[in-house]
Amino acid sequence: MVTVQKTIEERLRADFEAMTRAERQLASHLLRHYPVPALGSVTALAKAADVSSPTVVRLVQKLGFKGYPDFQAGIRSEVEERLVSPLAKHDRWAGGVPDTHILNRFANSVLGNLEATLAQIDHAEFDAAAALMADPSRKVFATGGRITYAMANYFVTHMKVIRPGVSLISDVSNAWPAAMIEMREGDVLLAFDIRRYENNVLQLVEMAAEQGAEVVLITDPWVSPAAAHARFRFSAQIEVPSAWDSTVAIQVLVETLMAAVQSLTWEETATRMKRLEELYARARFFRRSR
Repeated sequence: MVTVQKTIEERLRADFEAMTRAERQLASHLLRHYPVPALGSVTALAKAADVSSPTVVRLVQKLGFKGYPDFQAGIRSEVEERLVSPLAKHDRWAGGVPDTHILNRFANSVLGNLEATLAQIDHAEFDAAAALMADPSRKVFATGGRITYAMANYFVTHMKVIRPGVSLISDVSNAWPAAMIEMREGDVLLAFDIRRYENNVLQLVEMAAEQGAEVVLITDPWVSPAAAHARFRFSAQIEVPSAWDSTVAIQVLVETLMAAVQSLTWEETATRMKRLEELYARARFFRRSR
C-alpha cells in the first residue's frame, strides 16, 4: 500500500497533545497563519507567538528536523508543491514510471489517498459539519473552482433530494450578488478549492464569512487560503501518477457528508424521495427496463 507522508501542518496537529504549553502556543500560532510565520527568522516567529527562541528550536526538532533552517526548507518545499503546474507534475513522475500497468499504479495511489484522507478526518468536526447541513433553519450553498465546481454541482443535485433550501452558486462572479442576497447569518457554504487555488473561490468564501455564513471547506493537504475563513476544513489527498490531481478522495468525503445528512433528516428525506419518484413517474422521466 502507498504510504503518504504527512505535511508539516498535519504533523503539528498530530503531535499537538504531546507538546508542552509553550510549544502548543507556538504550534497554534503556526497553524492559525500557516505557512507564513515559518518563513521569517527564529526571533521573529518567537516574538509573534510570544514564546522563547529555544521553544521554536525545540519544537522543530521534535517534528523531526535537524534545526530551523531544515524546517524552513521543508516549509518552502510544501509551498512549491501548492503551485506546481500540470506539466511540471507530469515531468516529475513520468521519468520514474515503474513497469507495472497504469491501472495498478493509479489504483494504488488512489487507495493510498483515500486511506490517508480518512485517517486525518476529525470525526467530531465531520459530524458537526453534517449537523449544520441537516439543520432545516439553515440554507445550504455550494461552490467550487474550475475543476471542483463539478463536485459542488454533484453535491447540490443530491442534497436537493435530501432537504429543501439548497443552492449552487455559479463560479462566474457576476452571478454572486443574486446568491449573496439570499444568504443569511448561520447559513452554510460548502466550498471546494484545491491547487492551484482560485481567487474567485477565496473571494466568495470571504463574502460569505462576512455575512455570517458557516463555511465548510474541502481542500488538499497544502490547504487553500480560503481556510482562514472556514469553520470546518477537511483536507483530501489528491496526488496520483497523472498530470492532473485526483478527486476520488474528495468524492468520498462528499458522498459521506450527504449520507450523514440523510441519516439526520431521514423522515423528511424519505417523504421527499417518495414524492420525487411520483413526479418522475408522471413525467415518464426514466425509460422502463425490459
